[in-house]
Amino acid sequence: MYKLLVRPFLFLFDPEAIHHFVFKVLSIKGKIPGFKSVLRLFFNFKSKKLERKLFGITFSNPVGLAAGFDKDAKLIDEMACFGFGFIEIGTLTPRPQEGNEKPRLFRLPKDQALINRMGFNNEGVDAAVKRLRNRSSKVIIGGNIGKNKDTPNDKAFSDYMLCFEALHPHVDYFVVNVSSPNTPGLRELQDKEPLKRLMSHVKGLSRSKDKVKPVLLKIAPDLTDSQLDDIVEILKETKTDGVIATNTTISRLGLTTSQDELQVIGMGGLSGAPVKERSNEVISYLRKNLGPDYPIIGVGGIMSPQDALEKIKAGADLIQIYTGFIYEGPGMIKRINRAILSHK
Repeated sequence: MYKLLVRPFLFLFDPEAIHHFVFKVLSIKGKIPGFKSVLRLFFNFKSKKLERKLFGITFSNPVGLAAGFDKDAKLIDEMACFGFGFIEIGTLTPRPQEGNEKPRLFRLPKDQALINRMGFNNEGVDAAVKRLRNRSSKVIIGGNIGKNKDTPNDKAFSDYMLCFEALHPHVDYFVVNVSSPNTPGLRELQDKEPLKRLMSHVKGLSRSKDKVKPVLLKIAPDLTDSQLDDIVEILKETKTDGVIATNTTISRLGLTTSQDELQVIGMGGLSGAPVKERSNEVISYLRKNLGPDYPIIGVGGIMSPQDALEKIKAGADLIQIYTGFIYEGPGMIKRINRAILSHK
């Protein structure tokens, strides 16, 4: 029904505009008594066999909503009704920022993909904290944190620290995002020495708390094997609790969408089906070099239950979806969980 009736209607409109429209509709309907119960009835699929325990947290199932979809924690309770095992908010920055100039989100239907250059648009960490205080759902929440665009890299830790301190009482784990291609200079923080310093600082901050919460690193798919070796070394040396592989790519190789269309769209991170193979390669490389027990969350190009199973086979303990959720609809979470259960 979604692909036949709902998606064709949604795809008639600007991607970012329709995203906000859907959010408003869900927010309004979420206040109607019984609406959330109906969503849970249709979309939830529960089994103890789907539970996963990583870095001290028990996830009800391994399928999560990736960061970027609900940046500002506006629809935690509503999105939880679709059956996600966890939801990652953000990327959040200390101060609100508008992000890059619009249009900045584009569909590539021929490739089942999106290109975005949002630029960490968000209402700031304090606005998200207010909403998190008022949520009723007990779904696991990850806090994806970044730096403001105008914060120089040599002062980046102060931004990550501010976000960490504000979110600490309200999220279950943290994700340090240094891999978005849409904030100028951000990916330079993936270089070995800056990244080692940053992760050491954040992990030290986490250890200073009475309740220590896991800290994960999110990396780009565009890293070379040599750079991935550096990542592995840093993860081990700083005792980072897990890694998320991968963010969007700047590559445009192998796309069906014409070069003319791509030139009109311009810069941005590519997500969806074209990222799948590279994401799987990175996950496999990390699993081989980090060992069998290191927590890996796989994301990138999951458009079907089979894609999800491939991520797990590559070495992912948990998975996240974003673009697949837009193209395939909310029934996708239940289908993936059923496939995982039947594949065991």
